[in-house]
Amino acid sequence: MSATRRVPPHRTPPERDLPILAYLRSIRDNGLLGFPQAAYEEPVTRRGLLGRTSILLNEPEAIRRVLVENQANYARTIGTLRILRPILGDGLLISEGAAWRHQRRALAPAFTPRAIDGLMPHIDRAVRDGIDALGPQAARGPVDLFATFHALALDIAGRSMFSVGMDRHGPELRAFITGYGARIGRPHIFDVLMPPGWPVPLDGQRARFRRRWMTFLDTVIAARAGTPSGERGDLLDLLAASRHPETGAPFTPEELRDQVATMILAGHETTAGTLFWASYMLALFPDIQERVAAEARGADLADPTGCQGDGRLPLTRAVIDETLRLYPAAFVVVRRALAADTVAGQPVNKGDIVMVSPWVLHRHRQLWDDPDAFDPDRFLPGAPPPARFAYLPFGAGPRVCIGAQFALGEAVLALARLCAAFRFDLVGAEPILPVAVVTTQPDRPGPFRLTARA
Repeated sequence: MSATRRVPPHRTPPERDLPILAYLRSIRDNGLLGFPQAAYEEPVTRRGLLGRTSILLNEPEAIRRVLVENQANYARTIGTLRILRPILGDGLLISEGAAWRHQRRALAPAFTPRAIDGLMPHIDRAVRDGIDALGPQAARGPVDLFATFHALALDIAGRSMFSVGMDRHGPELRAFITGYGARIGRPHIFDVLMPPGWPVPLDGQRARFRRRWMTFLDTVIAARAGTPSGERGDLLDLLAASRHPETGAPFTPEELRDQVATMILAGHETTAGTLFWASYMLALFPDIQERVAAEARGADLADPTGCQGDGRLPLTRAVIDETLRLYPAAFVVVRRALAADTVAGQPVNKGDIVMVSPWVLHRHRQLWDDPDAFDPDRFLPGAPPPARFAYLPFGAGPRVCIGAQFALGEAVLALARLCAAFRFDLVGAEPILPVAVVTTQPDRPGPFRLTARA
């Protein structure tokens, strides 16, 4: 089968910009529907947005300008902060300025290759236990892989961060996250319209959520303190050992909790989604699935350290890379211009909204051959690399995701072990389509039929 025929189901973008009310509804319900066809063809597109201008960039040098060269001029929007702060606190993902610089430098030692290697045994135990549990479940009938991968990613987060599984805390943690995303975590028109400091309708609900959520995390962190230190060597130990690069002070308990909230949410949500979309692609295209299974069954994974990049699993890694191209977890990066600038020869005024959408960028007609096709071969060793700033699954510049290598490691290892253990097929012919609010998720969970391999 040629790559040009491996095109997964997708929605056709609207021919032109949506009317403003329809566009605002798309932000709340499915942000992917707000990008017109021109966005996938032109280097820069603009539209009016409530008295301001919204600018979408798909020109690599323009993206470099905003995310690297002049990134200090582009801050997170007020709406983004209103939505994310209740669940992330003031952790690395949404902090700004000096606070962000101090956090980034303090956290960097916890995400070096050596530190990640030390976490891989925690990840591998969680993956193997999760696959063992899948056997009896698959024998009973079709499996909801989306829920399965969320549980697995939570268990990985629990073991790598707290040295404990999520049997006790996982269901409640997941209920917090899904409840927030389904209701008060969705953008509201007033989140966009109202200036900072002005109340919006969901403020009260978000404040109540934050109090309950942060109390829950304090409970989990306190419970982990009872784990014998010899059984740990986990991410929380690394975070607790971090020091302010200038004063040498450790994180306060509140600061540490905010980093934990950020790592749990950003880590498990994105990994679960990536594993789901990769599995869906392999179920749609079983010839590639069989190639991945053969590779995984022939690889020595007794020591999983570095398996995402040391040559043992090149095709599995390419499948993950191509999945992140077609279904990036963070589908859009939104920034507010703090001062006037010129980008791609076009003016950017103070207050303009500047967007870089990996969803659009990774499917852009001018940057990719056959952009809608699922073709892992484009990421195999020896293939021409993507253009700089044309492939941004983890962002770019100073604010590139600090946990990118951790995420790649767990995703490659989990997919390899899953394909070595099971063949998976779709049940029914109804397509699964992406829906993006905060992350890119499926509009329905499947289900899938899993068959144990001999």
